[in-house]
Amino acid sequence: MGWRQTADGRTVVEHDWSTDARSGRAIQEVLAQHVDTTCRLPDSIRRIAGVDIGFEDDGATTRAAIVVMDPADLSVQDSVLVREPTRMPYVPGLLSFREIPAALVALDRLSTLPDLLMVDGHGIAHPRRLGVATHLGLACGLPTIGVAKKRLTGQYDAVPDTRLAWTPLTHRSETIGAVLRSRVRVKPIFISPGHRIDLGTAIDWTTRTLTRYRLPETTRAADRLASDRDRRRAAAARN
Repeated sequence: MGWRQTADGRTVVEHDWSTDARSGRAIQEVLAQHVDTTCRLPDSIRRIAGVDIGFEDDGATTRAAIVVMDPADLSVQDSVLVREPTRMPYVPGLLSFREIPAALVALDRLSTLPDLLMVDGHGIAHPRRLGVATHLGLACGLPTIGVAKKRLTGQYDAVPDTRLAWTPLTHRSETIGAVLRSRVRVKPIFISPGHRIDLGTAIDWTTRTLTRYRLPETTRAADRLASDRDRRRAAAARN
């Protein structure tokens, strides 16, 4: 495992992605010490992106979708969908080792890198503080936010049934995220810093990208691209 400086000044970690569970946990313990939860966003955010990663072929293929948007109006500026062989079997708590290699390939295929990644998954709201959003941030050197549909770890009080209300998500006396009510009478979502961002900024950007749906437009668009939902709906409408 080592660190590398990219041509555009990003500091990224490099390590073996095809590893066993014990080695993976050891890598997580080391990487967790390098997570930065202070805001490192540029003064001007010109591009934000949603990232969705899933699996096909009974897990043999990893699918990564990235949709880049203009933060002013959430219009799509770029998108990419890649499929890569899955390098590691599923191990609880080590999902990022399965998911991130394909996401890095997708990032490399974008015409321009975004300033901020919003990832469908957890950031530091992870037992070892290294969910997929955090791990991806360390691997690509970009600020990341975790936007998850379900809790992985931690405790929280009931969230008021008011849009944009939230309560802290805590674990071992540490605040690791926020449980946010994105829609009234709809289950909340779980927001956590990934890397190079703080919780307040993570909440702010999540609320900025919410429309009338439960999920922010960034990760919702990436999920839609990954599932090819729009094409299938159009085909169904023609039949």
